[in-house]
Amino acid sequence: MNTTVHNFDPQALARKYQEERDKRIRADGNDQYQEVTGDFAYFVEDPYIDSTLERDAIEEEVEVVIIGGGFGGMLAAVRLHEAGFEDFRIIEKGGDFGGTWYWNRYPGASCDIESYVYLPLLEKTGFVPQQKYTNASETLDYCNIIAEKYRLHERSMLQTLVTSTDWDEDLGRWMVSTNRQDRIKARYVVHSNGPLNRPKLPAIRGINDFTGHTFHTSRWDYSYTGGDAQGGLSGLADKRVAIIGTGATAVQCVPHVGAAAQQLYVFQRTPSSIDVRNNQATDPNWMNTQASGWQNERRRNFESIMTGAPVKEDLVADGWTEAFRLLFGSLRDKAPSKGRMAMWAISGVASKQLYQQGLKTYLTNKATQYMNLAEEMELADYQKMEQVRARADQVVEDPDTAEALKPYYRQFCKRPCFHDEYLPTFNLPNVTLVNTDGKGVDLITKDGIVFDGKEYAVDCIIFATGFEVGTDYSRRAGYQINGVDGLSISDKWADGLSTFHGMHVRGFPNAFFFGPAQSGFTATYTYSLDEQSVHLAHIMEGLKERGAQRIEASEAAERKWVQTIIEKARLTADFQEKCTPGYYNNEGQVNTKPQNNMYGGGPIEFFSLMEKWRAKGDLSGLEVR
Repeated sequence: MNTTVHNFDPQALARKYQEERDKRIRADGNDQYQEVTGDFAYFVEDPYIDSTLERDAIEEEVEVVIIGGGFGGMLAAVRLHEAGFEDFRIIEKGGDFGGTWYWNRYPGASCDIESYVYLPLLEKTGFVPQQKYTNASETLDYCNIIAEKYRLHERSMLQTLVTSTDWDEDLGRWMVSTNRQDRIKARYVVHSNGPLNRPKLPAIRGINDFTGHTFHTSRWDYSYTGGDAQGGLSGLADKRVAIIGTGATAVQCVPHVGAAAQQLYVFQRTPSSIDVRNNQATDPNWMNTQASGWQNERRRNFESIMTGAPVKEDLVADGWTEAFRLLFGSLRDKAPSKGRMAMWAISGVASKQLYQQGLKTYLTNKATQYMNLAEEMELADYQKMEQVRARADQVVEDPDTAEALKPYYRQFCKRPCFHDEYLPTFNLPNVTLVNTDGKGVDLITKDGIVFDGKEYAVDCIIFATGFEVGTDYSRRAGYQINGVDGLSISDKWADGLSTFHGMHVRGFPNAFFFGPAQSGFTATYTYSLDEQSVHLAHIMEGLKERGAQRIEASEAAERKWVQTIIEKARLTADFQEKCTPGYYNNEGQVNTKPQNNMYGGGPIEFFSLMEKWRAKGDLSGLEVR
């Protein structure tokens, strides 16, 4: 047993965590949110275009259609361009490139991952981010730098929404239709529409009755608030504003709204973990003196630390890596080999395969040591979260408000936040935290929001309620994909995901799917997208060398990969079930289909696996003709 004396009671904290989780569990799960349709269809319109693009419908044939103009679509185009493929079209519903950074322009929007690992292609563009953590405006500017360098605008169709993609077996082409009546024949289609692109709204009783102003943070209405992404929201000076939601987006925009509004009410169901951000300016000399290949080394170093792998040096040294150093550091010293397997299993990073092949034997022989490792890791998590909670006491003046802002759950139950202005905002006399104690608001009336029998009259409601996660793929994408014999992707995946390497789907030839499903997911998501783009370009080169016109995952390869995903499914069920509800654990209804997981061995292992597959050069698992 651990005999270390702590300044907290682990058993009491465990009970507190359980109580806080239980009060937030809802039977409706994801159904507590509604689609942005009907009266709220304007929530997905584009408020950032100066004018609607007028053009005639386009009928053409191209080699590749890339759906999505975010980092995934841009990287796919860049890697294809580098491989000599020029005949492609990028179709993007927004007015320009940027994806999530095009839509999320709310005041204070910024990246919580270091810019030197997050922004791809820095060595190729020579771009120097102004700060360690870049803001949304700079990121959007950088997207245009990439687009200009690789001539993406001239090969794009902006302000255009794909409505369907249909495979024509006789022609061996995908027929891509859009809301502008375009008809494009494409030999290949890359689906890169992003995992977090469709806003969601809470299905609160009376939400349609409110007569004031409303908008979603991903479609910020600067015509109403005034100001820009840096703040200065002068239009709110005489407004009473409500923000519903206290996740990562709210953490970034609340300080700006609080500084500008006559009155701000922040409605909280579950507090976020708010740690120190400590942003710093970039030293250009440091960037210019880095050796070739520095960015790939840096992002690989970051992701290795995030999965508990040993590294010689923490190159990033920020709040993310500190958290994992605290969780893994002492345990690695105590059990550098087998202990690492235990740590992976405890933290939810390991796979069933690792568990079965190595950890099972280890536990049989040294069960007591394993239990001590588990206890050590939990205690390290408690210690870190105690620091986070103590920070609320140190910063927030009102004791009741400070207590309400304390997160009582394991650190990675929800995405941790790093911010230096959020907590002080609740010291302002015009800012009120309405803590719903896990319940959520009761009702929206024509004049405001009701909780616990009290109505808060407001002029504007801002929904900081995130994006759809875990819903049907075609619903999130905004279009249906119909493959061989009219099989839809919705029907294909009705009983669980089924892919080869997360990118290919049997019955959907010449289609490439980008995203984390059955693939390697990284905190630095652009890293994963870049790896997928490199993989795409390799396959396209292989097809060109063979003079092939059609590829499709073989039935055996897809079946084997699904089994691999199941065998390596992350051992997170117990961890996630104990977590407070959120999109990480499907709103408390933990996914029971292991094939719907990402690759359980972690991103670095997955990338290495794909690299070895490419090195073989035979496109094994793909039917090529």
